[in-house]
Amino acid sequence: MFDLIIRRARLTDEQQVDIAIHDGKIVAVGQVVGTAKCERDLAGRYYLSAGWIDSHVHCYPKSPIYHDEADRIGVSTGVTTVIDAGSTGANDIDDFYAITRSAATQVYALLNIARTGIVTQNELADMQQIDPLAVRDAVQRLPDFIVGIKARMSSSVVGENGIKPLQRAKAIQQEIGGLPLMVHIGNNPPDLDEIAGLLTAGDIITHCYNGKPNRILTPAGTLREAVKQAIERGVRLDVGHGNASFSFEVARIAIAQGILPDTISSDIYCRNRIHGPVRNLAHVMSKFFSIGMTLPQVIDRVTWRAADGLRLQNKGRLEVGLDADLTIFTVKQGACPFIDSEGEHVQGEKYLMPLAVVAAGQWIVTDEGKTNDVFGV
Repeated sequence: MFDLIIRRARLTDEQQVDIAIHDGKIVAVGQVVGTAKCERDLAGRYYLSAGWIDSHVHCYPKSPIYHDEADRIGVSTGVTTVIDAGSTGANDIDDFYAITRSAATQVYALLNIARTGIVTQNELADMQQIDPLAVRDAVQRLPDFIVGIKARMSSSVVGENGIKPLQRAKAIQQEIGGLPLMVHIGNNPPDLDEIAGLLTAGDIITHCYNGKPNRILTPAGTLREAVKQAIERGVRLDVGHGNASFSFEVARIAIAQGILPDTISSDIYCRNRIHGPVRNLAHVMSKFFSIGMTLPQVIDRVTWRAADGLRLQNKGRLEVGLDADLTIFTVKQGACPFIDSEGEHVQGEKYLMPLAVVAAGQWIVTDEGKTNDVFGV
């Protein structure tokens, strides 16, 4: 007997399948014969995908600047896995790990190369903050929690140090076995061309559609040559919406040229969740319907593409043997106002509504699912 069978789930290619789950793993996909302790019949009405992964969040609750609760931005909003992007460095990573063990949402971390993480806005202005030994020791202590490292490379963060923190980050990356490096881009210096020139396959540029002068597009609206070459080397583009890092105009121009993000992420924390413009990952994902992306393209960027980019081998796909992390959602037709980080308003015509998740095999109804009483909760 299975623990859970979800019947007649609608996939983004419009196929319908059954999914069977046992001991927190997917054990059958297709037409499932058998019984389970619990069955849910979606009757082809609701979509199901692998559990959504938000590749860039801030959920260390003790952070003085960017903080939130993992389940508040996770399973409550249709997201089964979150990756905290550098809120903590070596000083606080063990505390962060301990806190997140009680969450229903699976939490991973990108370790900030600065020991203190983001307790100030300029953590890389002092090169003494970067302690390669401390980074190495933290990764060795928590190899199943730390999935990469993070360097924020904008002028307000690095001060007079320019490109030097990124050079140090690349050296650390080699010392710890080549874990993914996520690089925040913002105002220059350092210039994006200089940043992109140092990046190698598997590295991640986050805030890829920011509207600042240090953006991926030239003034003429073409992709910067240095970024083009980086992408050709295997460097990945991550959205990282946030308060100040997503421009509809930049995204629209880039996507029209085929420059799609590898991952769609929110850069969420309590303030931009409550007051916008982020709200939640589903809200960010929905914005891309209005600028040229399809439902399968959007879902791919929070499932298997996100898992591949962060080497989460047991997540991101509906395959036998992988973690039973699933998101059940619908696409609502109707006017939905969106705003970007530059203040541009777009009137969307449809939006995603997450209704429930299965996290490590456990069925959990989202806030939207409860509000709309979809599953009788």
